[in-house]
Amino acid sequence: MELAYYSDYAVRLVNTEEPARHRDSLTSVDSVRALFGTNASAGRRATDADVTRFRGVRARLRAVFEAADEGDPTLAVDLLNSLLLEFPVSPQISGHDHLDDEGDPRWHMHLADHPSNATAGFAAIAAMGLAFHLTEYGVDRLGLCEAAPCRNAYLDTSTNRSRRYCSDRCATRANVAAYRARKRLESDRSASTGRTAEKAQETSSTAER
Repeated sequence: MELAYYSDYAVRLVNTEEPARHRDSLTSVDSVRALFGTNASAGRRATDADVTRFRGVRARLRAVFEAADEGDPTLAVDLLNSLLLEFPVSPQISGHDHLDDEGDPRWHMHLADHPSNATAGFAAIAAMGLAFHLTEYGVDRLGLCEAAPCRNAYLDTSTNRSRRYCSDRCATRANVAAYRARKRLESDRSASTGRTAEKAQETSSTAER
């Protein structure tokens, strides 16, 4: 399993809530288990108590993205470090379920967690994955969607650090909104210019009389 995969744990959890829209999909044990994706065995450990615990970790992870988005890398790192200290993992070399053409293991790094509950396991992997992404690409690669009111978290892996939206859908919506705003501005300016010209013509006619 690639280490980059783990960073998506943090994004998936943060995006279960849309504060500006007052939406929260993290409301049941099933929704908690769904966050584990293909790691179903880990998800089966979840209980009702994990719903509240997951929400607490989610708020702390969102705070990391918010600090990064606001241009405060020191705060983002401090917040992430506090999660790493509270939810540690043990990196291990693994080759399970990954065989090459010769039938030999394809060795890769795996984050083994030793959790007391499902939340601790998920939080450990999410925090470590996010830490790998941050140190590899930079704090400014952690972002929040600029297409209001979305504000979903995303990880920017573009070559020119140009990503601003969490999805193509939000990018399209923002571009359409910007286009319509420009058209309204152009229309207002045109109308204003027309009114000014009419007023000038009226003034000129009055003076000629």
